[in-house]
Amino acid sequence: MQWFASVLSRYPELAVYLALGIGYWIGAIRVRGFTLGGVTGSLLAGMLLGWLFAVPVAATAKSLVFLLFLFGIGYEVGPRFLSAMKGDGWRFAVLGMFMPVVGLVVAVFVAKMLDLNPGLAAGMMSGALTESPAMGTAAEAIQALPIDAITRERYLAHIGVGDALCYVSGALGVILTCTVIGPKLLRLDLAAHALEVEARYGIKRQRHGVAPAWQPFETRAYRVPAGAPIAGLTVAAAERLIEGARLFVHRIRHDGALVDVEPDTTIHAGDSIAIGGRRAVLVDVVGGRGAEIDDPALLDIPMASHEVFVGKSRWAGRTLEEIATSDEVRAVFLRRIRRGSQDMPIGTRTTIERGDVLTLVGPEPAVLRAAQALGSIVHASDTTDFVVVGFAIFLGALFGIVASVTVGGITVSVGTSIGALLAGLAVGHIRGRRPLFGRVPDAAVKLMQSFGLAAFVAMIGIGAGPHFIVALRESGLGLFFGGLLVTMTPLLLGLWFGRKVLKIDPLLLLGAISGAQTFTAALAAVQEKSGSPVAVIGYTGAVAVAHLFLTTWGTVMVMVMA
Repeated sequence: MQWFASVLSRYPELAVYLALGIGYWIGAIRVRGFTLGGVTGSLLAGMLLGWLFAVPVAATAKSLVFLLFLFGIGYEVGPRFLSAMKGDGWRFAVLGMFMPVVGLVVAVFVAKMLDLNPGLAAGMMSGALTESPAMGTAAEAIQALPIDAITRERYLAHIGVGDALCYVSGALGVILTCTVIGPKLLRLDLAAHALEVEARYGIKRQRHGVAPAWQPFETRAYRVPAGAPIAGLTVAAAERLIEGARLFVHRIRHDGALVDVEPDTTIHAGDSIAIGGRRAVLVDVVGGRGAEIDDPALLDIPMASHEVFVGKSRWAGRTLEEIATSDEVRAVFLRRIRRGSQDMPIGTRTTIERGDVLTLVGPEPAVLRAAQALGSIVHASDTTDFVVVGFAIFLGALFGIVASVTVGGITVSVGTSIGALLAGLAVGHIRGRRPLFGRVPDAAVKLMQSFGLAAFVAMIGIGAGPHFIVALRESGLGLFFGGLLVTMTPLLLGLWFGRKVLKIDPLLLLGAISGAQTFTAALAAVQEKSGSPVAVIGYTGAVAVAHLFLTTWGTVMVMVMA
């Protein structure tokens, strides 16, 4: 054990990786549907290692990974930060501001009542509001306080203590509010209401266990019989004959010759046509009216499937039903919508936002035309634009150092961490208009976020370990119940404000509340309980705004309590 302690003392980076391994292992353990998660697990593992062994952790190392994390968060939410205000999205965005503000006010009140030092106050708030990034901004603010080194070290250690003590109750509070307390107060049958919301958005549930060979979109060949409704019509008129079906004629065989069609091409009785659409419509509607034929040459149509980044502002806030009538997306079908890290349900009333990534399928020329109209094709790439990333973090952090405010005679800068977050937002926002600018692959963004935050809180935990028992004896019980009050007040007020004032649909409100707490596990719990993914509509509208507010609260709490 002495040899192991000396190894960790000489190579503290090994303690960080050990804490990550132990933390993610512990965080994945599921108890009645609840898991701590890798970040909280890393914090607890770091505290254990810090308590058992004397492990030095450099402030530079903590700052390095935390700046990377905050840039990744800003980069992800940047494209949709402003667009969240459009359409009905402003309701979710307002809730994403309201709940963090309530949480901050209650946290300050509780911290004053319990006479907590800035470190415990900030840790209590970050844990109770399930926003671990606030630990980083609080730590940076404490570093800037005009206090002696011993007091500063104690305050920094207490951040991790407060977060660890309040996070579990905070996480459980959000999950229980979204799945048990909220539905009861709203008198809501989650499963039944989910069906109503899906119908309102035009979402059709897919059958579970469908065989992999099943394809939602197909192209088939049919012979046009004499007297058929489409005989004598132009292609454009024939495609509109069955309302809402979205059937497209790709090619015609007329008098034995293949004809590439135009909208004004006429269809004659006896022609063979290659027609594309949803499989159910082709089988049930078209198949019942015309004889299907086998014509390989007629069906030899190059098909394409591309991920398309929505970068044009004119599509933002429009429903799929509206977009489907546009000539730019003729013959193109939508397979998937990804908004940030979340898959969105596809329905006629689902709205598109700038920054969404759409998976489009159809004939290659049609998909390329639609991609050009919507934004640009996202080509697979494993290259990160470190020129933009490096300069953005540097300039953002520099801005955070220069920008400062004086409160009560204490000058507090915005901080390098908040500066990096704002830089990420700026780059992400520009990327929403110029998709090739500052390109960072999705996997790299996820690594920035997961590794950056988990490694940071592991180092926070290592520093907090030696102080945990003392702090627990001094403030443990009061800190726990104070954190519970900080957790539940914004949740309950958010339920009332979202339903009575903002008039948000109850199920979408539960999703928005999980977003306002930036707690994805609560969204997953709502989706599981309702048997529907539709609550994600509220989540994505609130989380982009809430992330910015909650992250900055670490700095604000330290300024107030100092």
